[in-house]
Amino acid sequence: MSKNLCYTELKSPIGPIFIEGTEDAVTGLHLAGHKHWNGLKEGSRPSDAAFAEVRAQLDQYFAGDRREFEVSLKLAGTPFQDRVWQALCAIPYGETITYGELACRVGVPSASRAVGAANGRNPVSILVPCHRVVATNGKLTGYGGGLEAKRWLLDWEGGQKSLLPRITD
Repeated sequence: MSKNLCYTELKSPIGPIFIEGTEDAVTGLHLAGHKHWNGLKEGSRPSDAAFAEVRAQLDQYFAGDRREFEVSLKLAGTPFQDRVWQALCAIPYGETITYGELACRVGVPSASRAVGAANGRNPVSILVPCHRVVATNGKLTGYGGGLEAKRWLLDWEGGQKSLLPRITD
């Protein structure tokens, strides 16, 4: 593994968040126990300084002072996954769309299951807002960080701030 690979841990209202990458770009953002995350990469070193900007922006998000992120990302995915992740970034703060609508946005209306799979493989939850996608019936499905965290994020963005307890570690 690269000597430049580093990580930091950020405490948040939805539990610990692990941020991975290099000093130039974020490559991963995962909640503890994230479904498609196998833990920190071997050989990575702790570095809060490498992620000072993304940490500050996440703190602002959880304080209610930020709705979009401006951080350098380096995502490893297929061309289809890249299209899905780009489309996720276009979903406005506080809004949701369905997997079917997301499939239409990437130009493959019949591919809602493939879009769901790509959504689930998003390596930078919250920064690329995969939590904003719901089932056609409006139910919450398929969030790698857990449905409780997805519900919290959607309620947070929807203005329910005063009603939200912290999710414990």
